[in-house]
Formats: sequence, structure tokens, C-alpha cells
Amino acid sequence: MAFDIDEDTLQFIREQRIARLATVADDNTPLVVPICYVFDGQRVYSPIDEKPKNVPPDQLKRVRNIRVNPSVAMVIDEYSENWNELRYVLLSGSADIILPNDDPGKHARAVEQLRDKYVQYRAMEIDKRPIIRVLITRIKRWAPGRRETSNGQTD
Repeated sequence: MAFDIDEDTLQFIREQRIARLATVADDNTPLVVPICYVFDGQRVYSPIDEKPKNVPPDQLKRVRNIRVNPSVAMVIDEYSENWNELRYVLLSGSADIILPNDDPGKHARAVEQLRDKYVQYRAMEIDKRPIIRVLITRIKRWAPGRRETSNGQTD
């Protein structure tokens, strides 16, 4: 699905350093975790990186949730004490997990983009690890005086 994203929204999504990814378990329990990500205009990519984890990558709750329910949402926001400067983008979509051998070209491009954005990933072997891929189906942008979605609806 192609979106007509205005340049300001696209720049905001690409420049932010962190997002919050929401997934839902098979028992309808929600989970929200902070993630590092890149956005190519249609898809978001986020690695299961080498930061310390209590379980193997394929056993992380967010990964298990995506496997049973691919519907996800992400919030990318910017806070300011001046509430006239508050803004956020809500991305909704369908997620899957890609492995290096599943689609080597797409996995490699995601790794390259992630390493370009985050210097820390250059020292990590994210090229050998799973990556969460989210196909965006809806974008909602909010800022003072602006309430619109990618499909022109207001919320």
C-alpha cells in the first residue's frame, strides 16, 4: 500500500530515534516496548539486537506476539514543555519477522539502513539476527492545530 505522506511527516518519522511498538498476545494482553527503527516510506524495520535479553531472540514476547497476531501499532512522539510543540505519529500495520536467509536482499537493505541511522549497530551482528518488519497500513499525525490521517480521516 503506497501512502501520500507529506514531507514534514516523513521527515519527523525518519529523524526520531525511538518509537514504541505495541503488540498483542494470543490472550489479548498488550505489550508496548521501545524500539530503534528505520522507515522506508512503506515499511518499518526494527532489529532484535544484541542488547541484553533474558531469553533467545525467537522467544521474546514481542516476537511471539507478532507470530500469533501480526497487527501492531507504533507511536513516534516528541515531547516539549511548551505544549504548542507536542506532536506524534501513530503508525498501524501488519508485522512479520524476517531472518537473514528468508529474504537476504531485503534483510541486508534493512541492516544497512539501520547501521546508517544508529552508529551502535555497526558493532553489532544485526545482519545475523531477526528483524521485525511492519507493513504500514495507516498513518495518523497529530500536532497542535493538525488532526489528520494518511487517508484524510480525522480522529
